[in-house]
Amino acid sequence: MPSFKDCTVWTLLGVDFTSAPSRRKPITVARGVLQPSLSDGSVSAIRVLAVESCPDWAAFDRQLNQPGPWVGAFDLPFGLPRALVQSLGWPEDWRAMIELYTQLSRDEIRTRFRSFCADRPVGHRFAHRATDGPARSSPSMKWVNPPVAFMLHAGVPRLLAAGVTLAGLQAGDPGRIALEAYPALVARACVGKQSYKSDAARGATGPRRDAREAIVASLERGDYGFDSRPVVLPPGMREQLVDEPGADRLDAVLALVLAAWALTRREMNWGLPADMDPLEGWIVGA
Repeated sequence: MPSFKDCTVWTLLGVDFTSAPSRRKPITVARGVLQPSLSDGSVSAIRVLAVESCPDWAAFDRQLNQPGPWVGAFDLPFGLPRALVQSLGWPEDWRAMIELYTQLSRDEIRTRFRSFCADRPVGHRFAHRATDGPARSSPSMKWVNPPVAFMLHAGVPRLLAAGVTLAGLQAGDPGRIALEAYPALVARACVGKQSYKSDAARGATGPRRDAREAIVASLERGDYGFDSRPVVLPPGMREQLVDEPGADRLDAVLALVLAAWALTRREMNWGLPADMDPLEGWIVGA
């Protein structure tokens, strides 16, 4: 593993992404650093410095073009299932596949993916990536609830345009590293399968708020797995994370925790498995 001194110069980013950013539903970016122990210089905590909103693409692009070194964990898929790509006759080279995918409209994507699903047996309509099993994540070809296929369509081209490195998939600036993240990995380590968020007004329930409070408490104690370092929040942020029903800020912080986990494995390909499918990608920490 890299020495802690090497890690301290890196900024951590955790990104809760949406394919249609607005002032009501912005892309949310948590920013932080690793904090040293005064006794031996090892990593003692993850310190969150701020959580920022990107209400439009220009603001998000500015975040991506901030000079490094930084490592960011982004809550959007970086690849599609190999079985889907092969069935559609698309290139099995990741960059060529992404370039073709980007040229399609959302309506064209929806039509092609629906046709693919229609030819498959009930219960197995969607194709999955290898990472979906251990992550228990939605297939990256889903176009609704959540529309992660459109998140890939909107987000990955911007990462490429910014010239960042997409670890395991595309080389770019070695000081700006993007990893695919799934905040629910950390949330489940805190509260199991308990639901902790909902964008719908009727979803703002007491049990979900209690779950968010339990997640934040687990982060602060440092008993959530993923190296379990305490997460130090700035004044007033704890209440923001607990009180927000949609949990955009909380998801950004959970993604930042995964970025911290990856940074301590920088010399081991950021914690990605050696046998990762270079077409599908992988969710960091899964």
